[in-house]
Amino acid sequence: MTQTDPRALKLLSPSLAFILAMVVIPMAFILVYSFYENIDLAVDRAAFQFGNWQELASDGYYHAAIWKTLRLSLIVTALAAVLGYIPAYVIAMTQTRHKWLLLLLLIMPFWISFIIRTLSWIHIFGSQGAVNSLLMALGLTDAPVAMMYNEFTVIVGFIHVFLPYMILNVYVSLDGIDRNLEPAARTLGATPWQAFVQVTLPLSLPGLAAGGLLVFVLTGGSYVTPLILGGPRDFLFANLIYDAIVTELNWPMGATLSFTLLALLGSVVIIYSRLMGLKQLSRALS
Repeated sequence: MTQTDPRALKLLSPSLAFILAMVVIPMAFILVYSFYENIDLAVDRAAFQFGNWQELASDGYYHAAIWKTLRLSLIVTALAAVLGYIPAYVIAMTQTRHKWLLLLLLIMPFWISFIIRTLSWIHIFGSQGAVNSLLMALGLTDAPVAMMYNEFTVIVGFIHVFLPYMILNVYVSLDGIDRNLEPAARTLGATPWQAFVQVTLPLSLPGLAAGGLLVFVLTGGSYVTPLILGGPRDFLFANLIYDAIVTELNWPMGATLSFTLLALLGSVVIIYSRLMGLKQLSRALS
């Protein structure tokens, strides 16, 4: 059994103290608050009771929100993987000296507010938006077509916001592949498509998995996009947390829902860490 070097503990102590103060202790407060009892609006009583957890376990409304969140997160992740791989491949394989410009264009959306980027779709799909204006100008329709406030616009909004995360992770993975492998496969008789499928694609799977993890977790924890672009039935689990805390002022129930979402998304991260490790993710974020 190996012993921990005391010098290593001293070097790590500032980081461990920061994690303890900024992550562990706040999460512990949220867990403790989930056992409080809500008496009235913003009036809570300190009590060790399981009423909030029992309501979460017995109410099908919360179960439906969990499954819908997981389903929508999987859809957005799959679409982001398909749509993001092609531009990532183009950027990684380009021979131009101005590759930095392509990367700059990729990260430029991060300079614009998340909310502004989401609101922009109202001016595209809205009744007075660009799509309806074009359809009416071409004479294809006499009245605006209802395209807003449904699951489709929520998915489009998520893809718009989170697609760069997928592209960056896949690009980092592709950029680290030896450029001589595909030509070597072709000299051995493989077609360009076979060389890609049997060589490049398998080697880029860690980046694809890292991008999928980011997109899945960010989608599952988002409430702004469904709130702006979705209808009454297009809520996700994070929207229930927002309603419990901001609208109903039921902070113990909000804490219960928050810790539940943390456990669900944390389980996904743990599974990914067991299967793939977090090195690829740290490379893409560095």
